[in-house]
Amino acid sequence: MIERYTLPEMGRVWSDAHKYELWCQVEVLVVEAHAEAGTIPPEVVEPVRKAPPPTPEAVHAIEAVTQHDVIAFLSAWADNTEPREAARYVHFGMTSSDLLDTALALQLVEATDILLAKADTLVATLRDHALAHRATLRVGRTHGIHGEPDVWGHRVADFAFAMARSRDRLRRAREAVGVMAISGAVGTYSNIDPAVELHVARKLGLKSADVSTQVVIRDGISEWVSALAIMATVCEAVALEVRHGQRTEVRELWEPFGKGQKGSSAMPHKKNPIISERLAGMARIVRAQVVPVLEGIPLWHERDISHSSTERIALPDASIALDYMLNLTNRLMSGLVVDEARMRANLDSTGGLIYTSTVLLELVEAGMSRDDEAYPLVQKAAMETWETGVPFRDTLRTHAAAAGLTLDEARLDAVCRPERFVERLSPVFDRLSALA
Repeated sequence: MIERYTLPEMGRVWSDAHKYELWCQVEVLVVEAHAEAGTIPPEVVEPVRKAPPPTPEAVHAIEAVTQHDVIAFLSAWADNTEPREAARYVHFGMTSSDLLDTALALQLVEATDILLAKADTLVATLRDHALAHRATLRVGRTHGIHGEPDVWGHRVADFAFAMARSRDRLRRAREAVGVMAISGAVGTYSNIDPAVELHVARKLGLKSADVSTQVVIRDGISEWVSALAIMATVCEAVALEVRHGQRTEVRELWEPFGKGQKGSSAMPHKKNPIISERLAGMARIVRAQVVPVLEGIPLWHERDISHSSTERIALPDASIALDYMLNLTNRLMSGLVVDEARMRANLDSTGGLIYTSTVLLELVEAGMSRDDEAYPLVQKAAMETWETGVPFRDTLRTHAAAAGLTLDEARLDAVCRPERFVERLSPVFDRLSALA
């Protein structure tokens, strides 16, 4: 991921320097386990433990010759070991993937914990915003067209619960990727005791794979990337609502717009929804990693490396992008401007057409058939309002009179109130209040 969208904490997780620190940590634990079992001399443990991780530059210089990243790492680390001959027991009985998959599990868990903390923050922000606007009337829209009255807090509550479910899904996926293996060349423990694997897993807080070949099969990592993609898309759903709400013709919502900020190089009046549009673009990056990672599940026999190059790009990019998105979505919702007066003006802008559903039911309850009488009458009145701008109650009254029907005006006054449409939302906000 490019630096523009990489936040420092997540960027460090995926840095080469941190990767080599984790590789050293894994290898030290394996050396310790071997020494405790009497497989290797105990005196080599301390020199290996004290050897500082090699720099990325040192590893890359050797890899340019060896064309093998693990061998390059082991050589560079051996150069840092005093005495150097102690390093001969490093990687004893292991294969490259034992190191790579175990360290990758640590990186994935670290990345997940960063994401979960930010998801918690975003859930709280969405929850509190929705509760603050539980009585803010606005028109509900389906297909982009005015439907029935709603409240803004109801719309945001949907996002809050979706983000909470996404967070919980990611928590489950954390377990799926916290899996390691140290089982040798084709996973048969031919040159390493399974007790070594269990020792390392316990020390690292990981789970040893139920079975591995030379690699841990990628279904867990695929689950993790899918969970990231869902969470990113929920962020995009929030952003899309704001983008629609900030359109000039709507003007119900405004992204935070800082002092000195510019919206356009050519048109000084512009306040564009750039945060929301950026979120839409970043969501595509996260989703784009799902299929390539899924394709790492089927490998040739016990292992090939077709998954390796994909994961070097896909896993950092997906988590770095989502980390940035969570931070940005929280900023968006924390600073969102809600124009309540404009919401009410838009709600009233169609001359009462938003009440057709309740009028239809009232006519049915008054004895009219739904399909043959009530619906055609209400629809004709509504179409006339669309075409002429005459208020719906006036066109309804005219068409009702033509059909020989006298309307109960007092009853229509009672039911054609926006507040009536949201009276039963209290349980939703009670559940939202309890959302943690």
